Amino acid sequence: MKRVLILLFSLLPASLILLSCGGTPSSSTQTSGPKYRAFITNSVTAGTGSAGVYIVNAQTDVRALVSPISVGNTPGMMVLTPNRAQTLVFSGNGTQFSDNQFSIINNATGAAAAHVTLPGVTESFVVSPDGSAAYAAVPTASVVGQSPGVVKVISLSSGAFTGEVDVPSVHYLSIDNSGNRILGFSDNSDRVWVITPSNIGIGNAVSYIDGFDRPVAAFFSSDDSTAYVVNCGAECGGTTASVQQLNLTNNTLGSYVAVCTPGPNPLCAGSVALVDGSTMYVAGTPYSGGVPSQPCTGQKTAATTCGLLTVVDLSGSMTVTNSGIVITDGYHNRMSLGANGQLFIGARTCTEIVPPIPPPQGAETRGCLSIYNTQTQAPAVIPPANGDVTGIQPIATRTVVYVIQGGSLGIYDTATDALQTLQITNLIGQFIDVKTVDF
Repeated sequence: MKRVLILLFSLLPASLILLSCGGTPSSSTQTSGPKYRAFITNSVTAGTGSAGVYIVNAQTDVRALVSPISVGNTPGMMVLTPNRAQTLVFSGNGTQFSDNQFSIINNATGAAAAHVTLPGVTESFVVSPDGSAAYAAVPTASVVGQSPGVVKVISLSSGAFTGEVDVPSVHYLSIDNSGNRILGFSDNSDRVWVITPSNIGIGNAVSYIDGFDRPVAAFFSSDDSTAYVVNCGAECGGTTASVQQLNLTNNTLGSYVAVCTPGPNPLCAGSVALVDGSTMYVAGTPYSGGVPSQPCTGQKTAATTCGLLTVVDLSGSMTVTNSGIVITDGYHNRMSLGANGQLFIGARTCTEIVPPIPPPQGAETRGCLSIYNTQTQAPAVIPPANGDVTGIQPIATRTVVYVIQGGSLGIYDTATDALQTLQITNLIGQFIDVKTVDF
C-alpha cells in the first residue's frame, strides 16, 4: 500500500497593486501571544478592525490580545512551511486596488519578516520540503513574446525573488516529496507541465505531458515514482473527471479510473481531492451540456443541483470503492479530514438557500459546506450556514474544526457536525483563511 503526500490547493486569496520586484524586510516585531496558535486572515479594514493576520488561541478558542500582523491590504490564502517555521500569506483579489503582496511570517516571533510583490494574482503556491523556497503560480504574468504565465521562485531566507520559469496560464502547482519535481496545471488545458526546480535559470527546466482531461492537482507516492493526477473533466470544460496515474520515471500514463456515479448514465466530478493513506477522496460538481446536472438525491433541500464525492483506492490498478455521495454544488476547492473521521468539504459559488428575516420556523439555510463521516459512510451533512468556504483547519489535539464560511469563523464539533456552543465573538472582519502554526 503506497502512502501518498496530502497536497491540496485552493483558493480565494486576496490581491491588490504592484509595489516592488524584490524582498522588503519588515520592521515589525511581535513576540507575545498564545502558545498554540491559529492564524486567521482578515481581508478588510473597517472601523476599529484592520486587515492582517489575527491570532487565536487554538486550545481555548479565544482571540489573542495582540495586534494583527500586517501582510498587505487584503490578505487571504496562507501556506505553512513543512518545518512550521514560517507562514506564507498572499494579499490580492484581482481588483484595481490589489497589491499582490506575498509575505513571509516568522512563526517564532509572530512578525512579518519580509514582503515581495508578485506580478499578478496567485491561487497556488507550494514550498520545497526543506523550507528554503516557495514557488508561486501567476497565470496572468506578462512574458515578452509569449503567452502570459510564470512560476516565480522566492527565497524564504532572504524574501527575494531568485528565479522564474515561463509556463503559459499556469494556475495550480503540486510539488513532490523530494522537491525535485513540480507539476503545473493550466486552465482549459489537457497538459501537465513538469518543472525541475534545480534547472530553473540554467535551461531545460520545463517539459510537458499531454493526454489528461483538464488536470488540476496531483498527489505523489512516497518514493515519487508515481503521481496521481486529478482530472476535473466536464466541470472545467473537459469530458470526464478521473484520477490518472503518471509514471514519473519515464513520464508515461498508467492506470486510470473515472470518478462517477454508478449506473448506465454516470455523472462524474472532481475539482479537489485529499489523500489519506491509499484512499483518495474526490469532490466536484458534475456538469452535462455545460450546466450542473447532479440531482440532490436523498437530501431535503430547495437546491435543484448538488455535488458529488467519490472514494478511490489508489493501491494496485485503482478502483472506486464508494460513489454517488451527494454534497453541495459549486466549485469545490477545500477539503480536510478532522477528528472522528469527519471529512469537511468546502466550495465556492454554490447554490445558496437564504431564509427571509425573520426566518419562519423550519426555514432552510444552506451554503457551501459539506461534512461526510468516512467511518460510518452516512449521507453527508450540510450545516445551516450561508457563504463560500474559504478556509478549513482541524485542530489537531481536539475534536473541533475551524471553518471560514461567508467571511466568518465557525468552530465545528466533529461529534455532532454542528457549531460548538462556544464561538469567538470578538472577531470582526471579512476572514478568508485559517491555519494552525504550532501543532
